Amino acid sequence: MAQLWGGRFTKETDRLVYNFNASIGFDQKFYKEDIRGSIAHVTMLAKEGILTGEEKDTIIKALNEILEDVESGKLVITDEYEDIHSFVEANLIERTKDIGKKLHTGRSRNDQVALDMKLYVREQIKETDGLLKDLLEVILAIMREHKATVMPGFTHLQKAQPVTLAHHMGAYFEMLKRDRSRLWDIYDRMNYCPLGSGALAGTTYPLDREYTAALLDFYGPTLNSMDSVSDRDYIIELLSAFSTIMMHLSRFSEEMIIWNSNEYQFIDIDDAYSTGSSIMPQKKNPDIAELVRGKTGRVYGALIAILTTMKGLPLAYNKDMQEDKELTFDAIDTVKGCILLFTGMLSTLKFNKEAMRTSAQKGFTNATDAADYLVNKGVPFRDAHGIIGRLVLYCIEKKTALEDLSLAEYKAISPAFEEDIYEAISMDACVNKRLTTGAPGMEAMETVINIQEDYLKKSLHFRNK
Repeated sequence: MAQLWGGRFTKETDRLVYNFNASIGFDQKFYKEDIRGSIAHVTMLAKEGILTGEEKDTIIKALNEILEDVESGKLVITDEYEDIHSFVEANLIERTKDIGKKLHTGRSRNDQVALDMKLYVREQIKETDGLLKDLLEVILAIMREHKATVMPGFTHLQKAQPVTLAHHMGAYFEMLKRDRSRLWDIYDRMNYCPLGSGALAGTTYPLDREYTAALLDFYGPTLNSMDSVSDRDYIIELLSAFSTIMMHLSRFSEEMIIWNSNEYQFIDIDDAYSTGSSIMPQKKNPDIAELVRGKTGRVYGALIAILTTMKGLPLAYNKDMQEDKELTFDAIDTVKGCILLFTGMLSTLKFNKEAMRTSAQKGFTNATDAADYLVNKGVPFRDAHGIIGRLVLYCIEKKTALEDLSLAEYKAISPAFEEDIYEAISMDACVNKRLTTGAPGMEAMETVINIQEDYLKKSLHFRNK
């Protein structure tokens, strides 16, 4: 059992205890981060004269060789080691003998794991942001294509007023824009380097923490060593942001599931993103959308778990914090996978424009516009509301639509109706009269689409910032 400690102990740890305590099974994901952090640390040690230049070069050469050997499969990370830190250090010492033993000077596993986690999370934020940007590109393409595709807008899952598919998709564009901005906020808040904090109280060695932070692309060093090794706020914030992303994807998925149903038939999901039934040959199931919706609870669980883990911990580091990794890794993999699959599903959807328009027409979504028509004829709104309510009831009884009534039928309920009522309540007119910022009218949508195009051009992926 390869461990970085033992002098204080007179016998080996029980194997069951060792396995329970070990983190190599999951923190091996950190091998790149651990080696990168070690290279920065030893570079700083040499700069401060704590190590010689020759010792630095020997250690860095060996660390790079370990990285190459792991990535080529020549060196395998096994449970012989307690954690990724002991794996790297043990292999370094094996290759460099006593020189490798100097790597850990001025460093604790506490600030080392805090650094590794920050480096890893920082990279995952960049990758998630890139996936969200790709999804936004797909949504914007749909918005450009469907500015005139009329569909019903809903409240309470009841048809309310006519909108367009572009307008409906634009709502999700706004949600995902906010998701990206949350990730950027987390990145900025967490991007301070904990390395050099030691176990909790810093170190007596003359470390240049500003230099180490710069080598690792941080804004600067953290300012309290106790907080540095016990801070998991950024993980809580990340899982909170991820939960919100999943909530948005789940809402989106729910609508895709409804729209895909026989009752709606608004969309056709590509065969590559559907499955069939083992017994019912007619079935084409929206499995990707359902799984995204289902996996949302998994990410919520990770957030609740880390909040519960952290709620009673005194300063500074406690072993409980090791629990942050598995749930965070799983949430990261889940969110990235869901975004990627949802993007693929959405980019291959086929939209049934006629079914959408027909649904809007048959759902009395133009009733509000009919009331507004009467108001423009001088009828008080409350009276107009009642008149249109009676008309809708009449249409339900006759199994017809407002636009299919004769002028005589209109006038039988109110003499204020004229021939121009038909133009006033046409689906296209109902939509395109709405020109306030954020509304579904063609001109308003053109303005918003231009704004969103500009946003995507300027908001580069993190790796390009």
